Amino acid sequence: MAGLSLYFEDGHDDLDDFGFDDYGSDCDGIRITAFLDAGQDNLTPLGRLEKYAFSENVFNRQIVARGLLDVLREFSDNENDFISVMETVARMSEDGEPTVRAELMEQVPNIAMFLHESRPNFPAAFSRYLVPIVVRYLTDPNNQVRKTSQAALLVLLEQGLISKTDMETKVCPVLLDLTEPSSDDDYKIEAVAIVCKVVTMLSKDTVEHLLLPRFCDLCSDARLFQVRKVCAANFGEFCSIVGQEATEKLLMPKFFDLCSDSLWGIRKACAECFMMVSNSTSPEVRRAKLSPLFISLISDQSRWVRQAAFQSLGRFISTFANPSSTGLHFREDGALLEVPRCTSDRVMHEGFTHTIPNRNNSPMTTNNTRNTKEMEQTDENFNSFHYWRSPLPDISGELEMLSCHTTEEKKEKEAPEDNCPDSMSSPGQTTSDQIQKVLDCLQPHMDDPDVQAQVQVLSAALKAAQLDSPGDDSMTETQLEMEPESNTGSPVVEGTSVEVQSESEDSPTEEEEAMETPSASESCPVQEQGDEETQTEPLEDQEESPPNSPVLESELIESVEEEGKEDSANSPLSDDKPKIQNVIPQQLLDQYLSMTDPARAQTVDTEIAKHCAFSLPGVALTLGRQNWHCLKDTYETLATDVQWKVRRTLAFSIHELAVILGDQLTAADLVPIFNGFLKDLDEVRIGVLKHLYDFLKLLHADKRREYLYQLQEFMVTDNSRNWRFRYELAEQLILIIELYSHYDVYDYLRQIALTLCSDKVSEVRWISYKLVVEILQKLYACGADDLGLNFINELTVRFCHCPKWVGRQAFAFICQAVVEEDCMPMEQFSQHLLPSLLSLSSDPVANVRVLVAKALRQSVMEKAYFKEPGCSYSDELEETVMALQSDKDRDVRFFASLDPTKGLMDTAPLI
Repeated sequence: MAGLSLYFEDGHDDLDDFGFDDYGSDCDGIRITAFLDAGQDNLTPLGRLEKYAFSENVFNRQIVARGLLDVLREFSDNENDFISVMETVARMSEDGEPTVRAELMEQVPNIAMFLHESRPNFPAAFSRYLVPIVVRYLTDPNNQVRKTSQAALLVLLEQGLISKTDMETKVCPVLLDLTEPSSDDDYKIEAVAIVCKVVTMLSKDTVEHLLLPRFCDLCSDARLFQVRKVCAANFGEFCSIVGQEATEKLLMPKFFDLCSDSLWGIRKACAECFMMVSNSTSPEVRRAKLSPLFISLISDQSRWVRQAAFQSLGRFISTFANPSSTGLHFREDGALLEVPRCTSDRVMHEGFTHTIPNRNNSPMTTNNTRNTKEMEQTDENFNSFHYWRSPLPDISGELEMLSCHTTEEKKEKEAPEDNCPDSMSSPGQTTSDQIQKVLDCLQPHMDDPDVQAQVQVLSAALKAAQLDSPGDDSMTETQLEMEPESNTGSPVVEGTSVEVQSESEDSPTEEEEAMETPSASESCPVQEQGDEETQTEPLEDQEESPPNSPVLESELIESVEEEGKEDSANSPLSDDKPKIQNVIPQQLLDQYLSMTDPARAQTVDTEIAKHCAFSLPGVALTLGRQNWHCLKDTYETLATDVQWKVRRTLAFSIHELAVILGDQLTAADLVPIFNGFLKDLDEVRIGVLKHLYDFLKLLHADKRREYLYQLQEFMVTDNSRNWRFRYELAEQLILIIELYSHYDVYDYLRQIALTLCSDKVSEVRWISYKLVVEILQKLYACGADDLGLNFINELTVRFCHCPKWVGRQAFAFICQAVVEEDCMPMEQFSQHLLPSLLSLSSDPVANVRVLVAKALRQSVMEKAYFKEPGCSYSDELEETVMALQSDKDRDVRFFASLDPTKGLMDTAPLI
């Protein structure tokens, strides 16, 4: 049967009885448009197309529908023939056989792409002939035809082949009719799914104008739960397209109704899309409305809803992240970077904004000079995302004022003490004022952990200076009292208020004007205890500096840092802080921290700890490094989880967490966990290994050097067949080279590289040869020519004189890479490597000679050094290449004769 002709040369009408159906599936390899060829029927190709397109044989019509793309290619040159074919297609779309209509619709996307690429009048032809077919088939009574048309519509939208006008005037009206309350249930459910998929490919105006009102009605469909479930599953896409205003005004009420639906499947769908909905709302709505709603889903009576909510909890928390407070942003490639600080004096002197918690745990903002919005309006180039925190201000002006004030105090000191007892001044009093002035300047930067540490040190110094001051007992109530960071329940030291907090709670206006310390009334007894236990000796610089000389901020910090650190470390008040913060609602954080509770694994999800570990970097980014104490215990619990999948998840993200926390917290809290991962299972170690360079570069040089001794441990794996582990190690070592000195590279990394070069797997050897070249480049770039020469000699002995041909082949590749990367001066290359390379030109193994020919012809001889007339190796190079061009092996002759200016062939498979 497969050998019968498809040319239909007999020309009898009864050929339709035999047609294409006799060939079955074997006709796939035959030209479908063969029926257009000339035969004995005296019909034109268009006539034969008409004949078989409307044949009584169903299979003939199916074959024509399947070959429409080839038919259009045949007639694309003639405009009239093309129009005739398109009209034939339009008539075929009315075929009564569902299989013919389905075959035709499957070809519509391909036909549309062909017309778009080859026809100048594509939009008109497509809109006139094909779009009506797609729209009509959306209401086809046959389920297969409807499904095919829905898939075709999505493909056309993805490719951007349907114009906005056709969508608004032809497609959307049909979808709206299908989603009418009186529409058939099956059609309605399918149409809702199509509407939800279509919105991601339409413009915001089209969605808001045509589809958004109907979507809101569908969310409240009381008869079909399938419709509400589809709406809930795609609610996030609608929110992200229509924007914040429409979301909060129209969609939020519907979302609340769906989250309280009687069916758990709908509530579960809402929990899964909660992050996208949250991204489309304002911070106020997110905190005041969405947070309580999410808490209700977490405590839902259905286990499946609770499971979905806990899986989305970390992602929902991440929507509270604000780059202006975290100081980090994502690059286009996904890398997390720290936003550089602004150094503009203009921005520094415009004003500083302080955010402090009030009684309602909501942020209050006060400005020293003017409103923040006014400040941003004065400089259109200012961006709060890039200038995420104000830099340390220039306090030279304040110090000059302080100097003048000190001079006045000195004059007042000469007056009788009886007349003005409160104006007594002393060196200790002056130093206290100076420290206080610095503390005031540091207040706008309390988000920085380094500034927090400085404030704590200066606070202790201020107390010591006040205790040593003669007028300490007569301090007025308006003087500031700075308490250590550990004295408050807040994770961030917010500083002290400029005015004493009012005892009455009925004066919110006064409280907003003053900067308060959280829980001031509760911390008074603790503060008194802290005053006694954190006393320090007076500053040594006090006796040397005259009272009227201004003390710079850096000098103050340096003079008391040693004593402050010691006292603060010994103080019992430096215990763990309570896990309280004001970045996100506390209930969300408490629920997230409870995900490590073993009871959750029994009542919610056995994989809940893995979901917690997966989203922990996002939560840490949201809270900021100043609130890391809230997550520290949870992270340590996850790092010791019995499930290796949980530890593996943390291992893959520990480098990102290190960027978020900064070098100090990384060294204190992440390095011990990182060390534990290094000794874990291979499934966990691979996570650390894949980002080894990213983590090590964040450490200090002395801490980083400790890992040189542990790199060798990566050579040992639980399964020796796990060659990808060693491949990843070689890739990371190539990057790590830049982090260490050339001495460390020679002493530690060189031996690992040579071991990897002898691996049993060729892929590992291939990447290891590149590692060797990088090491050699590092040595010569640092001027360590003697170490480089020693390494070259070792390479020559190990590879050039290797009894196995694989080693000698590796030497040829290394030599070529050294030349191409300019790892060393060509003079030294010609002295130490070129003679050994030339000796391999007569190697008995053809694969070795292939790489020698490639290295010499494409790399070595192209260097200007070897083209100079006075080069002593030019003649020898020419003779060697000539000998390789007449080699008995065809591949050797090819590479020895290949023109270097042409495309170079990759010989990696030969290694």
